[in-house]
Amino acid sequence: MIRILYISYDGMLEPLGQSQVLAYLKILATSCHIHLISFEKEADWLNVEENRKISQEITDAGILWHPLRYHKHPTALATAYDIFCGTVLGIWLVFHHSLKIVHARSYVPSVMALTLKWLTGVKYLFDMRGFWVDERVDGGLWTRDGRMYRVSKAFERHFLLSADHVVTLTRSALHELGRFDYLRGKMPPSTVIPTCADLTHFSPVAGKHDGDGFVLGYLGSVGTWYLFDEVAVCFAQLLRLRSNASFLVVNRGEHAYIKKRLTAAGVPDHTVELLTVSHADVPSQMARMDAGIFFIKPVFSKQASAPTKLAEFLGCGVPCLSNSGVGDMAEVLEGEKVGVILKTFDEASMVEGLQRLIELAVNPNTRALCASAAQKHFSLDKGVARYQKIYLQLQDN
Repeated sequence: MIRILYISYDGMLEPLGQSQVLAYLKILATSCHIHLISFEKEADWLNVEENRKISQEITDAGILWHPLRYHKHPTALATAYDIFCGTVLGIWLVFHHSLKIVHARSYVPSVMALTLKWLTGVKYLFDMRGFWVDERVDGGLWTRDGRMYRVSKAFERHFLLSADHVVTLTRSALHELGRFDYLRGKMPPSTVIPTCADLTHFSPVAGKHDGDGFVLGYLGSVGTWYLFDEVAVCFAQLLRLRSNASFLVVNRGEHAYIKKRLTAAGVPDHTVELLTVSHADVPSQMARMDAGIFFIKPVFSKQASAPTKLAEFLGCGVPCLSNSGVGDMAEVLEGEKVGVILKTFDEASMVEGLQRLIELAVNPNTRALCASAAQKHFSLDKGVARYQKIYLQLQDN
């Protein structure tokens, strides 16, 4: 049995950790011996009921979980402390349990993983998840001429040159990596594995939601990368096309901001339903939606992004309206005829895009097309199979 150390800086008590780490590991654990290090935020850790539930799920799956506390302030020192704690624990686990592969989810875990490779000789899988360093710049957190950017880019170079295998989320990201000067002739073995969804959980529900109105749905965060003002304006335009339309927003912790931005766009309060639900209850809310919407800043770093919500929307049979310049989304939505891509956010483009979206949503064949596209591009089983293949290759080399 393959012996893996998986390191995630995202917590398993968060929805992201549950959908994009645990969902994979539960299946992988049937053929691999897995130790999991994660960094849990205090508020999540203090939710005793959820903590107990997730802990039991992890134990039942046969995964050995080693949760550490996530520290945020002061940022650089807190992250350095987390890296130190994770590295020390990782060294002990590798030696004590004879682990052979360290799977690092994104950049901060890769600092730990690369140290483990140098000290213990384990194989190192760099699961990039995106261009994290450039995301910090594109998100306005760092400057491109700043010290943190230069240092982090140097780490990125070491990660890529030292990795025994690299996983990217999109073909666009892999193409961009091929243009890095220092990787010419030195590119490590690479695989594209987009953010997948459990399509037994995210699947179409027979019949339509209650009511005759058109329900536009939004799922997840509205901050940093998401152009929620444009979403709000787009829904205001939809109300002009469909006076009985409503906006169903499923979000965690940003309700005040959402209400403020919708009000600024002239959206009446009675047309909006704002909810917080558990990850397990998201599909039942998606079943109420005729279509989904989300816009992401089309900056350089987003070429490497594959939004989880896209897989979940399509899995539930919900066509989407989104924008160009983000990963492989245009290829999926327009290519599979399961959504609409906007190239600009002017009024004429929004209206034309909404009209096409409505046509898709009312077409009785669209839900099946969406589910089929999700199976083709975002099946969790296919994603897990690709990871299993990588693990076997690393073990045999």
